[in-house]
Amino acid sequence: MRTDKTIGGLDAAAGAGPLLEARGLHKRFGRSEVLHGVDFSVRRGEKVCIVGPSGSGKTTLLRCLNLLVEPTCGQLFYKGAHIGEWPGGVKVNVGRYRSRIGMVFQHFELFPHLTALRNITLGPRHVLHEEKAAAEKRAMELLARVGLERFATAHPRTLSGGQKQRVAIARALAMRPDLILFDEPTSALDAEMVDEVLNLMRRLAEDGMTMVIVTHELSFARDVADRVVVMEHGAVVEEGAAETMFSAARSQRTRDILRVGARR
Repeated sequence: MRTDKTIGGLDAAAGAGPLLEARGLHKRFGRSEVLHGVDFSVRRGEKVCIVGPSGSGKTTLLRCLNLLVEPTCGQLFYKGAHIGEWPGGVKVNVGRYRSRIGMVFQHFELFPHLTALRNITLGPRHVLHEEKAAAEKRAMELLARVGLERFATAHPRTLSGGQKQRVAIARALAMRPDLILFDEPTSALDAEMVDEVLNLMRRLAEDGMTMVIVTHELSFARDVADRVVVMEHGAVVEEGAAETMFSAARSQRTRDILRVGARR
């Protein structure tokens, strides 16, 4: 059973404001500045797709939102609470904050020595302090939800790429997050495995999951996203409602990026 009820007020309702908001994020690695003052937000229930050329800072933005890396400059807010300010630092327990924000990685990041079931129960058991029986019951329900119930005792090396990614999505869902960040979840998959993961993500979107998705799958973004954010060179080029972005984007560069993506 979950024992942590609050994280410095983070369990307060988000109200009408964004669920997660970044203001003026910069990130520098050595002399290379990867993010240049990015403003970003997502509201509860919203599906936001971030698109743009490789190297445009999309993955770094996700990692800053989840505090897998800390920004060099900027502010981060969650449900209106001030999570951190840089220069300065994080104002809350990072592990507990991350338990609210799921992350699905490009290369799965499953523990190879653990079964699918144990990969899924690890977070609930050690972070949320759930009892073993409850965590395993929830994990089996999630494996059934992603179509992999019979693979509960399988190790990652015996699974296909699509199966690994579905286990990774089940692992994120097991934490009962407020939102899930997807970092190009299909880019490491063979073509025939892409649809099974995208179809699962479509079902999550239909179920109302708040999602921020870095993707090169432009047809998926057009179908699923409420809002599309286009990035290049570490900055936001343009953002807006998905229908508008694909039909009447203001920026010529946005139109070029979306047309290039559509031909992928």
